[in-house]
Amino acid sequence: MAKKISSQDLKNLLDGSSPFALIDVRESGEYNATHIPGASLIPRRRIEYIIESSIPFKGTQVVVCDDDGRRAELAGATLDKLGYNNVFFLEGGTNRWASNDLPTEWGVNVPSKEFGEMQEVVHHVPEITADDLHQRIENGEKLVILDTRTPEEYQRMCIPGGRSMPGGELALRITDITKELDPDTTVVINCAGRTRSIMGTRVLQRMGVPAVGLKNGTSGWLLAGYELEFGADRVALPEVSAESKAAAEEYAARLAKEDGVRYLDVPALRQVLAKQGQESVYLIDVRTEEEYKAGHIPGFQWFPGGQAVQRSDDVAVVKNATYVFCCDGKVRATVTASMYRQMGHQNVFAVDGGAPAWQAAGQTIETGFPARSVATLSEAEASVKKISAQDLNAKQPDLVLFVDTSQDFSQGHTPGAKWISRSWLEIEIGAAAPSKGASITVTCGDGRGSTLAADTLQGLGYTNVSALDGGMAAWKQAGLPVEEGLTGIVRPPSDINYLGVDRSYAEMMNYLRWETALGEKYAAD
Repeated sequence: MAKKISSQDLKNLLDGSSPFALIDVRESGEYNATHIPGASLIPRRRIEYIIESSIPFKGTQVVVCDDDGRRAELAGATLDKLGYNNVFFLEGGTNRWASNDLPTEWGVNVPSKEFGEMQEVVHHVPEITADDLHQRIENGEKLVILDTRTPEEYQRMCIPGGRSMPGGELALRITDITKELDPDTTVVINCAGRTRSIMGTRVLQRMGVPAVGLKNGTSGWLLAGYELEFGADRVALPEVSAESKAAAEEYAARLAKEDGVRYLDVPALRQVLAKQGQESVYLIDVRTEEEYKAGHIPGFQWFPGGQAVQRSDDVAVVKNATYVFCCDGKVRATVTASMYRQMGHQNVFAVDGGAPAWQAAGQTIETGFPARSVATLSEAEASVKKISAQDLNAKQPDLVLFVDTSQDFSQGHTPGAKWISRSWLEIEIGAAAPSKGASITVTCGDGRGSTLAADTLQGLGYTNVSALDGGMAAWKQAGLPVEEGLTGIVRPPSDINYLGVDRSYAEMMNYLRWETALGEKYAAD
């Protein structure tokens, strides 16, 4: 059973070196507004989906927090049900933490953002403004623009003429790119904002390759009044030449020495794998999706190198744990591991020779993506009654609930449905359904969250509960009427972080100023 932990005891954990996880179970909008430094975001409604990959060892000490302690205590009970046996919830939540004059911060992926800003300030990473780049394009100057985001982000929108080059691939492929260019060609690195372009430019700076980062990325480009390109298809990554690989391997060897990256050969890796029953060990394959699917070491998750750094607080949820990176040799794993070392992580390793070395040693290789189950879903499936889209359309239950995010609800729900996030269900259901005998149908996007929510309602004593079979996907496929917008919501939702790719111009400005401000303390030093 989850136990209380005080703010001071949590502070002591954060200041110490013991492995533990601090997870904030609120929604992204709440987390973005303010959270405890070092907290990883796992919304309560997502626990069953990702907790086993986020916290691999169930004996890990886990501290759960929210705003006032109510959802954290409920989340603690969920973790207890899932077999986590060393769980605490923060007494009074972040509200009491802040009232004790302990620090909070805002924003998402703060560790990587701060790391990027520190790199720019300390190492004087060169940059180019949107106006300067636009003028050079207009002048017909020789340029190659490399977009270090994911291919999906790149295809959605990019700087005109840019090509996709995910950040984790830069070191491996830059020699092949530059040898095709005239000597006076300018290499420009960009992302959506600042972090990935700074880190990519810093990689090239350390390699001795002249490059500049586009200040503020696609956001800065838009704010300067310039048009983006949509649907670009320059995403193909050609085979790496022997020359490019050799240059990258030389760079990786230097990084390992300078930054303290340690290597694991196959016997040493097997020893680390044997520790998984006693501690949290993170196994991350940083290659491309196609390479991972073609064959990877069993147990390794796919997280491309640039994203593994950009979202380090999503990857390394357990602090002071062991982190092992793998690729097809040394380069990409070493570059990623180097950044983790620079960010302060201690037990960081790269697999010497990567997946090919594992296979050459006679070990089993997996293909495709491992099947991921949702914890406790099978038990819920066995106890919850399902209703088809057609039957629900024909009937009129007392209450239809939608339990995904308010954004999902706004994009389409059954007419007349009410929204209660699954994160808040036990707390808010009494007002929506005072009678335990009320007929309630629970809906969501795909039917999984609604099944878990319906099972929760049954546990609370509601006796006439069903879940929409297949969720709104099945409802829409049946051609039934869909209601859009935040209909029936009586208070403004705070569950969504709107500072993503769809943010407004004002939000872009504030977000970029926030990112830049993270580096100010390093400038002062």
